[in-house]
Amino acid sequence: MKKILLAVVLFFSVLAAQAQTKTVPNQPVDKPADEQESLAKDYLSQIMKVALSATSNMKLFHFVYDWIGTPYRFGGHSRKGIDCSAFTKQLYSDVFNLDIKSNSRDIFSMVNPVGKDELKEGDLVFFKIHSRRISHVGIYLGDNRFAHASSEGVKISSLDDAYYSRYFYKGGRVLDEFKKELEPSGQ
Repeated sequence: MKKILLAVVLFFSVLAAQAQTKTVPNQPVDKPADEQESLAKDYLSQIMKVALSATSNMKLFHFVYDWIGTPYRFGGHSRKGIDCSAFTKQLYSDVFNLDIKSNSRDIFSMVNPVGKDELKEGDLVFFKIHSRRISHVGIYLGDNRFAHASSEGVKISSLDDAYYSRYFYKGGRVLDEFKKELEPSGQ
């Protein structure tokens, strides 16, 4: 349903743009791929409330968009229900071609910790929610927003929300040594 909605919005956006511009004979009517990509980028940044300047990895944003609304299920790892670490693991596999560990504490052992002010798109964010140990993980999107599988399902939240701000532990960037170790052979 989301893909159909995205296609309809993009179609009408292209039609509106064409209606506002004068056509010149002997030029193709179709918009170039980079302009279509720009429209998709603009649309996704508006939905996810992340500045357009922060959306450089469209594969990341498409992945998150496709999973939004998936129900939460502890230990789940499918579209029927997924938990935070399985969502993060799936995202890193599909978007970055990296096979990371399968729980938030083990994932943290694979990163170089970074502060909240150093986070970049695709970094991981870790939380200690009602615990002394890391108990939650998400993926940073930009503009203090992150994607994660919460008790409400896969969604986008803000690090500025009182709840997440209170329990935020650290950000993290996967260490280069793990990236090399985890890359599929032949690449």
